[in-house]
Amino acid sequence: MKKILIILLVIVGIYQWLGDSPNKISSLVNEVSQSENAQSGNNAILKRAFENRQSDVQVQGEGIVKQLLADDLQGSRHQRFILQLPSGQTLLIAHNIDLAPKISALSKGDQVQFYGEYEWNQKGGVVHWTHKDPNGRHIHGWLKHNGKTYQ
Repeated sequence: MKKILIILLVIVGIYQWLGDSPNKISSLVNEVSQSENAQSGNNAILKRAFENRQSDVQVQGEGIVKQLLADDLQGSRHQRFILQLPSGQTLLIAHNIDLAPKISALSKGDQVQFYGEYEWNQKGGVVHWTHKDPNGRHIHGWLKHNGKTYQ
């Protein structure tokens, strides 16, 4: 009985928030659908780039941190970690911390969104250029973690 009352209160709250506008419901459904379609499309692009051994492909997606790696301190410094995508594919993220802030609170199991350039390798690929280009010749990339953008 208590669960039913809570459910009814939630439903009443949603109706009050939406008011008399069925367009709001339709808009919410469309946003969720577009987000799912975009993510599915991103996974397909990454899968195709891996299967076709393509590089220099601008990609966007998200995944779960599978493994944290030591920072690469040779030349430009890079924070490195491996993401597992919803498709099961893994990606090495190489985030230039000389040009963008490091994600200091990153932990295994965290969700990270990314936008950068994909380079093929046998293990799933690498995404880099996850920062702004100080020379303005390359598309700006980014990482998002816990609501904060790193670029």
